[in-house]
Amino acid sequence: MVLFFVLPVLSGCKGQTQQMTELEFTVVEEERLPEELLKMIENKKKEIFKLTYADGGYLYLCVGYGMQQTGGYSIVVNRLAAAQNAVYLDTDLMGPTEADPQNANPSYPYIVVKTPFVDKTVVFE
Repeated sequence: MVLFFVLPVLSGCKGQTQQMTELEFTVVEEERLPEELLKMIENKKKEIFKLTYADGGYLYLCVGYGMQQTGGYSIVVNRLAAAQNAVYLDTDLMGPTEADPQNANPSYPYIVVKTPFVDKTVVFE
């Protein structure tokens, strides 16, 4: 009896889901960023930001989490995938753990992900 109710619901949702393809990417270290992109990040890093930058056949996706009171933060890429009309990037900011030595100075965590250029809208999740 449960399957009778579940199957119509699932089949109704099937048309609404998009086919997603995982994209290969590289997390780019600051010293390897294009100079123009690095300047853009420096101007925005004190606030939360999301930006894209295209250069040399690559698409750079940048997510910044603004000023944090201490150091020890990291950023995790949960997913970088493409659908028919958009690229989706999902990241999370991970706070310092008690085991991490905390830097008393403010930090400005951000991540830059590089993937081959795709001419689609980027959605930051």
